Amino acid sequence: MTVRAAWLLPGGSAPGQTREDTRLAPLGTMTPADEMTTRQGIVPGGDPFAATSAGAMSLQVGVGRATVQGTLAQGAYPVAVDAPEVVTFSDGNAQFARVDTVVLRVFDGLFDTSGQTIAHVEVVEGAPSATPTAPTLEPACLPLWDVRVPAGASAGVGGIDWDSALTDRRRYTVAVGGILPHGALSDVGAYDGQYADIGGVLYRWSAANAAWEPYQEPTTRVLLGWTSLASIGAFQTGFSASTTQPPRLRKILDLGTEVWEFEGNIEAPNAAIHSVLHVFTFNTGYRVAASRTLDLPGNSINYQRWWGQLSSDGRLLAGLPSDASSSAATHISLTGLRITNPAQ
Repeated sequence: MTVRAAWLLPGGSAPGQTREDTRLAPLGTMTPADEMTTRQGIVPGGDPFAATSAGAMSLQVGVGRATVQGTLAQGAYPVAVDAPEVVTFSDGNAQFARVDTVVLRVFDGLFDTSGQTIAHVEVVEGAPSATPTAPTLEPACLPLWDVRVPAGASAGVGGIDWDSALTDRRRYTVAVGGILPHGALSDVGAYDGQYADIGGVLYRWSAANAAWEPYQEPTTRVLLGWTSLASIGAFQTGFSASTTQPPRLRKILDLGTEVWEFEGNIEAPNAAIHSVLHVFTFNTGYRVAASRTLDLPGNSINYQRWWGQLSSDGRLLAGLPSDASSSAATHISLTGLRITNPAQ
């Protein structure tokens, strides 16, 4: 026996719950879905119920543990699969594709007409259609994978393309109070104050707003580490990177807001005064969506600052007022420059 369910009475063709079933099944995993039902899902750890090809029309489902919710009267069943299971798909429809769902299913003769007390990994076949969708599942069925079966598919003509046919339906669950892994913003939280890891960010479920909200998102998340300007664009004639403080850019996410930070110097010897100068051109991917006017420090006579502009076409423009000297400007400093929401 490789698929084990706990809390089943003896009967049917299986012995019901054994001591071994009780030891293997995840009896402590119970996150509520509401007052009387449990969030069904997979117990995290490794890659539970992984799917791999087992032939042209067959799929192997790996080991794992899960909690499967039946009807309100049934409650939830802890289930363990302790050896890989292979399921086989029927041939494709002659005209249309269909979507089948691989499920972990519990049969309980006290609540269904199966006459069984057993758990299985099995295929629930979808209806062929020009726009196929996954089938509706019975209670006590936990979806694992959707499989698109092309029209006319069979072992004799190549079968199912496993590289493109699979859609991951695995949903995870943990003990009450635990942090849900691999969460999604589309999931509905079970209770106020529930936590989930969604895209690497910790979220908290707000019952008042019926939404997942970031919980103390890291103040700074690096999107692009410090990168030299020379590698993401080109200096124009008369301008170059400082050899002692080379100009650099990094992209960060600061409390959910994208920010571009700059540091370092651009050498600008003998820059003409009272002129708009083309200093540098950024490559695509490093350009602002709308022009930004800048106030840039540097080294010039009378301590005059540079006027600057980042243009949406990638140009960095700069200029000195007439009070500066054409022979005194030696560099433009980018240190401290921050561009907020560059995509806006």
